Amino acid sequence: MVELWRGGLPESAHCGHAVICDAAGGVIEAWGDPGAVIFPRSSCKMIQALPLIESGAADAAGLTPAQLALACASHQGAGLHTGMVTRWLDGLGLAEADLRCGSHWPFDTAEHDRLVRAHEKPCQIHNNCSGKHAGFLTLTLHLRAGPDYVDPYHPVQRAIRAATEEVTGETSPGFGIDGCSAPNFATTLHGLARAMGRFAGATDAGDLRQRAMHRLVRAMADHPDLVAGEGRACTELMRAMGGRVAIKTGAEAVFVAILPDRQCGIAVKIADGNSRASEAVIAALLVRLGALDRDHPATRKRLDAVQTNWRGTETGILRLADGFL
Repeated sequence: MVELWRGGLPESAHCGHAVICDAAGGVIEAWGDPGAVIFPRSSCKMIQALPLIESGAADAAGLTPAQLALACASHQGAGLHTGMVTRWLDGLGLAEADLRCGSHWPFDTAEHDRLVRAHEKPCQIHNNCSGKHAGFLTLTLHLRAGPDYVDPYHPVQRAIRAATEEVTGETSPGFGIDGCSAPNFATTLHGLARAMGRFAGATDAGDLRQRAMHRLVRAMADHPDLVAGEGRACTELMRAMGGRVAIKTGAEAVFVAILPDRQCGIAVKIADGNSRASEAVIAALLVRLGALDRDHPATRKRLDAVQTNWRGTETGILRLADGFL
């Protein structure tokens, strides 16, 4: 799908799979193996957030669209993100210790440097999945369930597995444990694209699930800064599309897109797990569908992207492979 060229010669190649589905789940176009079984990783956070809304927990807690976007986020750990998560937990009467996501250094440079200067260590709120886990805790309280909400057999995760199987139209063959300690339910690439197509077709006049899907898509598209952060593909590409499309990356080079205007969804998986390739492919497919301007700076940063060295000298180009698209 994607190649890196240097000195007029191919240096690296990235193979993968992609599926575009309509709102009914039918395949519009596909490359590679639509039946490939994958872990969607963080690309499925909008699916994981469905029980939060459908249970009534989101409305009972008074969650805002911004909080729903954060529940679907893989954020940078910037002050914007950590402040919102902190206030969210405070509103629930909970604290950082109630999270089960683990801690890591924030990806946001300013917050990282602030911690270093203050001789502080990062906490779980800096975890890029802390918004999703705040959503898990909101649902846990609503269900009056136990505190170990990342247990695969906890009521929260059972609800997520059910929602996953329903929107993908497939029985999950199993799960793996994600970087944030939550179970991640496997599906085929076609199943993931089918789910994104259903999100694209959802309206606020539909049934409970469709209304929940519509709310999450609008929350993500309206708050791209919360879904990822400055410099990130999700945020920059959603901004470039003016709130008309919701997109979400996942670890190991998974990427999805939800296009309500075109009533379709996209799922991408790069076999070697390199995100530079998944970003190039999702950008290319969004351009192909007419949702993204090929000449927008956010697109050019990832598609036919010129490579430079530390002196600023052009050294090569990351481009689509001949024959793909």
